[in-house]
Amino acid sequence: MADTDRIGRASAFLASGTIVSRVLGFVKAIVLAAAIGVVGSSSADAFAVANGLPNTVYVIVAGGVLSAVLVPQIVRASTHTDGGSAYINKLLTLALTVIGAATILATALAPVLTWIYAGSNSEILPLAAAFAWWCLPQIFFYGLYTLLGEVLNARRSFGPFTWVPVLNNVVALIGLVIFGILFGFDPDGTRAIDDWTPGMVAVLAGSATLGIVVQAVVLFWFWRRIGLRYRPDFRWRGVGLGAAGRMAGWTFGMLLLTTFAGIVQTQVVLQASGAGASVAAIDNAWLVFMLPHSVITVSIATAYFTRMSEHAHAGNLDRVRDDLSSAVRGVSVILVLAAVVLMVVAYPFGAVFQPGLALASALGNVIIAFAIGLVGFSILFVVQRTFYALGDTRTPFFFTLFQVIVFTVAALSCIPLPLEWTAVGIALSTTLASTAQLVLALVLLRRQLGRLDGRRIAVSLGRDLAAAVLPVIAGVVLLVVLGGTTEGGFAVTNRVGAILSMAIIGAVMAVLYFGVLWALRSPELRGFAEPLVARVRRR
Repeated sequence: MADTDRIGRASAFLASGTIVSRVLGFVKAIVLAAAIGVVGSSSADAFAVANGLPNTVYVIVAGGVLSAVLVPQIVRASTHTDGGSAYINKLLTLALTVIGAATILATALAPVLTWIYAGSNSEILPLAAAFAWWCLPQIFFYGLYTLLGEVLNARRSFGPFTWVPVLNNVVALIGLVIFGILFGFDPDGTRAIDDWTPGMVAVLAGSATLGIVVQAVVLFWFWRRIGLRYRPDFRWRGVGLGAAGRMAGWTFGMLLLTTFAGIVQTQVVLQASGAGASVAAIDNAWLVFMLPHSVITVSIATAYFTRMSEHAHAGNLDRVRDDLSSAVRGVSVILVLAAVVLMVVAYPFGAVFQPGLALASALGNVIIAFAIGLVGFSILFVVQRTFYALGDTRTPFFFTLFQVIVFTVAALSCIPLPLEWTAVGIALSTTLASTAQLVLALVLLRRQLGRLDGRRIAVSLGRDLAAAVLPVIAGVVLLVVLGGTTEGGFAVTNRVGAILSMAIIGAVMAVLYFGVLWALRSPELRGFAEPLVARVRRR
């Protein structure tokens, strides 16, 4: 019970930080849409390509490697006489050296990297490259943020990693407001590529980079609070870095695969730039899609991951299986609701970024295509982290290879589609590939754990899906009544109407969903709700 309470408190604290950060992230995305547009905006697509490059390069160099390797290795190193401090200093020095060199090289190759991703649309290439010069230094600070934050997580200081992105969003928001004041807002995305000046590029892309810098550097303060001090140590032998490198090799290969898939996606969807939903629309739809995943799945999985690693290190596979089952069932009970709500309110959500049925529906259709796979995507995240806790980064490489093959074939099949449906096709390709990847991953994980508590998970998921039927019917009726499917309707004409409509529909669907689940005596819901009810009654 103590472990469960600890996981619950950690998850709640992580979720609260993520919620605040994501809300500000949405505000930032809305202001960005007002500044340079979304659907049909070549400027927005150019910025989306350039601002996505740092994260892509960082992930190739070290991102997933650190996430997969760092926490389990630090947990093991904590048994050393110094509590793992020497290992942390050596790993941090090595990682920052590699990431720093990669940042310098990537920035120097900004035009080449831009061409690799955006070569299918020569019109936006010059502007995308100009943005990239300013954005690519983010690579180093993404690495610094991940390193410092994962060490804090491994030391059970969970909060800073999810709370400091709030500062990033605040800084970026200020930069966007300054851009709008100085150069004017362009919500319809009609500003021509040739109208961009070096000053405009510097303010928009430079403020985005400054936010990442602040997000990373502030974590040093939290290190000091828990008694950690970073001292560069270039003696990289002696604390198991070789083992970490062997684990990281498979993860690196997996990241190359996903990067290849990302290139295919961007090149295909850029065909629609300036004519319909393209890269910027995909990014905004993904932002919407990731909100429930980040708030619920990542928070729960991050809190469970350290415990899973401890149980795996002790060879207690029964406890690992229990952790997996609890995490999947806890995630699903909320993510089923989130998925159906997103699908119902997709058009109003699109109108928050760009009002009007035509533009809102173009973005909304992409949101729906992503949301279909939300539950499976989140379960896959938990399954992947279970492999990492077991110290296995080899198996995820192979089921990711399978996913990339499925996605690439599906994405290339979107090329003949009408331009207004290209982005929707890409989103559906992502859903299809992730679902196929989940099925294979579960089969492979079952071989390692012997069994997966599949019956209890299936019963729980079936109960959740059954509870969603009535809310979906009610939500669709409300959407039609509020004008969410008609030109000039209250739910899609302006941002205020869209937000109010989403609030009304979401609240009604949530009440019905949780009410039905409560009547069905859902153990997962009661596990969340009963401690809260008891606390309220004590007051």
